[in-house]
Amino acid sequence: MTKQATKPVTKPASAMKLPAAAEGLTEKTSVELAQQIQWVDVALPTGTVATSYVVQGKRQENKPPLLLLHGFDSSLFEFRRLVPLLAQAQQVVAVDLCGFGFCDRTSPYLQNRKPADQLTPDLIQQHLAAFCQQVIGEPVVLVGASMGGGVAIDLAVNHVDLLTQLVLIDAVGFAAGPAVGKIMFPPLDRWATNFLRNPGVRRKISENAYFNKSFVTPDAELCASLHLLMPRWQEALIAFTKSGGYNFLREKIPQISLPTLVLWGRQDKILGVKDGPKFDRLVPDSQLVWIEDCGHVPHLEQAKITAEHIVNFLS
Repeated sequence: MTKQATKPVTKPASAMKLPAAAEGLTEKTSVELAQQIQWVDVALPTGTVATSYVVQGKRQENKPPLLLLHGFDSSLFEFRRLVPLLAQAQQVVAVDLCGFGFCDRTSPYLQNRKPADQLTPDLIQQHLAAFCQQVIGEPVVLVGASMGGGVAIDLAVNHVDLLTQLVLIDAVGFAAGPAVGKIMFPPLDRWATNFLRNPGVRRKISENAYFNKSFVTPDAELCASLHLLMPRWQEALIAFTKSGGYNFLREKIPQISLPTLVLWGRQDKILGVKDGPKFDRLVPDSQLVWIEDCGHVPHLEQAKITAEHIVNFLS
């Protein structure tokens, strides 16, 4: 008799929690963010998704909330240093993108779709729009870092009614999709994602992301890898990479109609430094600010300066 595979059981928000390894966090901002993470069931046509997010600061009249979007194979822990700084000025929400971070990957939003459609930019956009409508309930300032910038661009063009302003931090938009997508077929797909799971590989990626290598601490490495311990991390990453990622944005960038701040690390070795001026040239209402002595992650490496530029832009 053939044994039938059992489908994962969807977890409601009330059943979600961080991996036990989070107890090893040591940096004050990391520990505090971990204590503040909560989950909410976001309704999609194919079911609900238990979605992880953090809220800091009070809602203020005439000041829309800021919504922060992390990068590829990452989580809201990216914003552990930026969130408390921005929250001094207005309410800040950091959310994990659909299929990433600490969101539930066992939901019907993946299981009830064809493999080729399981985790695509369209689904991420649908989930993010639903989160804005169901959880925040008013237009936001959207802040996207790296791949999160690509998500922000996609939402800004297709759901401009949900946004008031846009901030792009070393954002994707002109780069091609992940090269690893070319080998995302069995058995190489699992080999590739296991390669990304390797601590030495992740440390090298982190070192390339920073200008100042002293930022690559044990706490930083734990923050960057905690989400790998979530159920079905590998399956979701394979599904998204097969979709091609955000390799379709080049023609959409000139369609951005919102006031846009482009922040770019002067020493970015991940995306380089040519795309910042391209955004500034093609987005009709934009301003480019260089972050000095900084790599691909200004929100981590130069959090105070990054926060100051965002607050000044909004005011």
